[in-house]
Amino acid sequence: MKPVRTRFAPSPTGYLHIGGARTALFSWAFARRHRGTFILRIEDTDVARSTPEAVQAILDGMQWLGLNHDEGPFYQMQRMERYKEAIQQMLANGTAYYCYTTREELDTLRAEQEVRKEKPRYDGRWRPEPGKKLPTPPAGVPAVIRFKNPKDGVVAWDDQVKGRIEFANSELDDLIIARADGTPTYNFCVCIDDWDMGITHVIRGDDHVNNTPRQINILQALGADIPQYAHLSMILGDDGAKLSKRHGAVSVMQYDDDGFLQEAVINYLARLGWSHGDEEIFSREQFVEWFDLDHITASAAQFNTEKLLWLNQLYMKQMPVTELAIKIKARLTARNINTDTGTNLEQAVTLYVDRCNTLNVLADAVEIFYTHVTPNPDLLAQHLSDEAQPALADFAAGLANVAWEAPAINALIKETVTQHGLKMPKLAMPLRAILTGQTQTPSVDAVIVLIGREKAMAALAQNIK
Repeated sequence: MKPVRTRFAPSPTGYLHIGGARTALFSWAFARRHRGTFILRIEDTDVARSTPEAVQAILDGMQWLGLNHDEGPFYQMQRMERYKEAIQQMLANGTAYYCYTTREELDTLRAEQEVRKEKPRYDGRWRPEPGKKLPTPPAGVPAVIRFKNPKDGVVAWDDQVKGRIEFANSELDDLIIARADGTPTYNFCVCIDDWDMGITHVIRGDDHVNNTPRQINILQALGADIPQYAHLSMILGDDGAKLSKRHGAVSVMQYDDDGFLQEAVINYLARLGWSHGDEEIFSREQFVEWFDLDHITASAAQFNTEKLLWLNQLYMKQMPVTELAIKIKARLTARNINTDTGTNLEQAVTLYVDRCNTLNVLADAVEIFYTHVTPNPDLLAQHLSDEAQPALADFAAGLANVAWEAPAINALIKETVTQHGLKMPKLAMPLRAILTGQTQTPSVDAVIVLIGREKAMAALAQNIK
């Protein structure tokens, strides 16, 4: 068998979204699994829509996900001479021909076919055939170049995901492979690239299924080897609609901005349409070791944001606290919040991580230890009852001399509520409201310890009547 060579070939007309990222991941993992080569190719022939910003967004997304390529990136616009050379070869071999049909003639042909309820298609009027006399090329009409698609038989392949797929050649008209200005078209460029780059396995979305028979026929006409194809089914959004750039498919880098860990995203993407038994949680290395094309489902995968959040929280909890604190520090620094003095950030992160499912949520939670908290007046009005005020005053007085550790502060809380005949929430809730501006926190004694004696007493003094 030939060494495995896969490719990821996005068009730079937008960011790298979750569907493209899954395709890249599966192509990368298959190459890694078989100690092969993973190639990055930028299909930028759509000059009107391709942008340098989109190219950079794709490169950034690949780097963030850790999907390192072995060759490339190759840019199709830099390979134009190679495509034109191959087209001249096909013209010489009789597998391509010049077509002078005008746009108006094609529109008329299509209208007539629609009236007859026929499939709109080019009728081959400029296709050379034995014994056929072609018209004289009209003056001033630039020619396109069409591929001479076989008329008979079928084109078929054993798709590694969808199984046997067959198309009748009679259903395929003669594809334009070069426009009137000489620019090669997408399907032709893909064939030449896959041939030149020795691609053995094409793993891509099933929106390319209809391109595959045309590409196979072109490759056969070139005398090239035919790759194996694996077409991945679409991804549906949370609401069951197709995930697309216009519907819920955000940039991969948005997940970074939103506080997701790369490894959680990789783990989640891996399970979108592929499985290894009942395994839900696995490392990148395990995924590469297990990955195959046999266990990719042919049915659509559904994106589930709640599942991704759950997985992200799990990865956050498993991450060494030193690494997690570094990530939180970076996010707080971006908010101009200094974490170098005061509360130990690793301790704050440890206290709150079990309650947070993204880095952003965790950063929001621990921010209270490094900023001045101004509780919402309505929140204070709700919890600072007249009944609680005396207890708060006694507790604040006790803080001045208590040992600064959670057990001692917990004992002071219990002593205060007992002395005033209150239930624990009657003191704990106003303490949370005053010190954190929140009603849901970890154990209030642990929170107070991290806030620090001076800051806690100052906040209580400001809010107790």
